[in-house]
Amino acid sequence: MNNKIYFTPGPSELYPTVRQHMITALDEKIGVISHRSKKFEEVYKTASDNLKTLLELPSNYEVLFLASATEIWERIIQNCVEKKSFHCVNGSFSKRFYEFAGELGREAYKEEAAFGKGFYPANITVPADAEIICLTHNETSSGVSMPVEDINQFREKNKEALIFVDAVSSLPYPKFDWTKIDSAFFSVQKCFGLPAGLGVWILNDRVIAKSKALLAKGQSIGTYHTIPSMLEKAKVNQTPETPNAINIFLLGKVTTDMLQISADGIRKQTEEKAALINKYIESSKVFSFGVEDARLRSMTTIVANTTILPGDINKALEPFDMAVGAGYGSKKETQIRIANFPAHSLEQVQKLVKTLQEKIG
Repeated sequence: MNNKIYFTPGPSELYPTVRQHMITALDEKIGVISHRSKKFEEVYKTASDNLKTLLELPSNYEVLFLASATEIWERIIQNCVEKKSFHCVNGSFSKRFYEFAGELGREAYKEEAAFGKGFYPANITVPADAEIICLTHNETSSGVSMPVEDINQFREKNKEALIFVDAVSSLPYPKFDWTKIDSAFFSVQKCFGLPAGLGVWILNDRVIAKSKALLAKGQSIGTYHTIPSMLEKAKVNQTPETPNAINIFLLGKVTTDMLQISADGIRKQTEEKAALINKYIESSKVFSFGVEDARLRSMTTIVANTTILPGDINKALEPFDMAVGAGYGSKKETQIRIANFPAHSLEQVQKLVKTLQEKIG
């Protein structure tokens, strides 16, 4: 049995209760039930309702299940952009979202910051003809987080544009003001501690109205995963196609567990663990912060510059059954990324920090 604790930024450590929930899923044969069955409708409804409660979603928000957050980028552009989008780009994932718009034949504006840097909304002017504004709450590649209060500023200055927030590696940590954004999305293999293969798209009535308006104009907004087609099925707790039913089941179970802690409880735990990791980085002779501005440092994906190869760091951690993530892309050999997700307990983080102190310095 593999007892290693993965502090990798995704896929990452499974939530502690997943093993038992997986056994339950197999016992109940969730993997073979029809997505038109009453049983599946119960599975869908549990996951959807739990997310609405955990994230405190207003009544005008819907929850849709897709294959991945990467797919959701594509569906956003197809369903909500007739001509032009706007993107804040400061890392590999926000850049790829921006590129999707061009690949799908739209004109994309961007405000770009260097890798490891963030944005100052007061200094950003979004073009008046941009139909959507695409923000990344937590850039998984660089460890830069956009504070919620900064996200809110975009709504104050841009009343009409739809605001989409990539929260792939941060939800349920951020406490979004849902009156200031129109949509957020994530993948389950990060903070929700599940196997990869499920994307969750949270969207409000303004997003739904835009997709219907484009469809009424005669514009193609996709095929089986248009917002209207997904919403039609979501209303009866179904999906257009045969979905990843086991992962939706597991999401329902894990969010039930999370509700016992509460979102505020998860936030408090996340900040306590991040403080331990950051304190160590600050005192280390080997590591330094990958994000210089403390206000913009992610609480869930902590990035450090390293003078030792990530592979050698993991060799030192191997006897202690732990692993951290390497840097992303060009930073693969000069940075490490430490996931600090709800699946990682305080005791596990304490063990990681202690081992790094003793074996790395």
